[in-house]
Amino acid sequence: MPETPELLAIGSVALDEREGPFGKLKDELGGSAVYFALAASLLVPVKVSAPMGHDAVDKIAKAFDGRPIDTSLVHVLDEPTYRWKARQERGENVDLGSNDRIYDRWKPHVPRDFAGWVFVGSMRPDRQVEAIRKLHGAKLIAADTMLSYLKGRTRESKDVLRRAAWYFCNEDEYAALGGRDPEEFRRQWWLDGLVIKKGDKGLTAHTSDGRIDVPTLPKHPAFDTTGAGDAVAGGMLARWLTTGAQRGGLKDALVCGVACASLTIEAVGVHGIARATPQILDERMQEVWDCLRPVS
Repeated sequence: MPETPELLAIGSVALDEREGPFGKLKDELGGSAVYFALAASLLVPVKVSAPMGHDAVDKIAKAFDGRPIDTSLVHVLDEPTYRWKARQERGENVDLGSNDRIYDRWKPHVPRDFAGWVFVGSMRPDRQVEAIRKLHGAKLIAADTMLSYLKGRTRESKDVLRRAAWYFCNEDEYAALGGRDPEEFRRQWWLDGLVIKKGDKGLTAHTSDGRIDVPTLPKHPAFDTTGAGDAVAGGMLARWLTTGAQRGGLKDALVCGVACASLTIEAVGVHGIARATPQILDERMQEVWDCLRPVS
């Protein structure tokens, strides 16, 4: 039986300052690479490439403890870790700005001759492009985005879209990219798959085989929605890898992604997905499948 391809996450480690129903938080661990790795590592080992300052070292070590997450490509720099400010309103984050100067000193590193799957998570898009350019042998490249970068660095953000095979975005990001008809958008950008995240309405994936809709789980509260999209990508890509990346397994993979997002948003920051176990994930996936079954 062939070995499962390696999974690599390239993205951000963040220390967030956020406000919401959970109160006010400062220096709360987050970042696209962190949420993705915590979700994916419930199923497969993950490598992480990202920059961070000395101020995040202990938090990362604690969050990743006991997980099959390889941090040898995480670079600790003499710069403050990426900072992001946001306020949660009606279940959505309002971006209040960030400090991303750490990207001025960081160059993405990838394993030599990497031939696995990679998720290039939301971060400054010039670094996303630089990372993708180094991934000549990758079997699948998926990417995510961030609305503030779409607006401030539109050209580079679209370059990321042009280079990805799978693309994850929420409805606001999709609209900012000029998206109207999803199938037309997918063909325009030569995407194998487009995943549009719809908050409490779930998500829809568009491929050449058609669309797949997966709902959220209303019985579990959306306490802190930060990181849900990265958890979706982590769960979906990891699950699809474990089942051989067959077309017929895509719905199952998306169910896993939604389950990971549900585990993430029921607690503040990374704490929900960090304390999850494979058994808990299996149980949450079963709940999603139950929601998908027609009512008799």
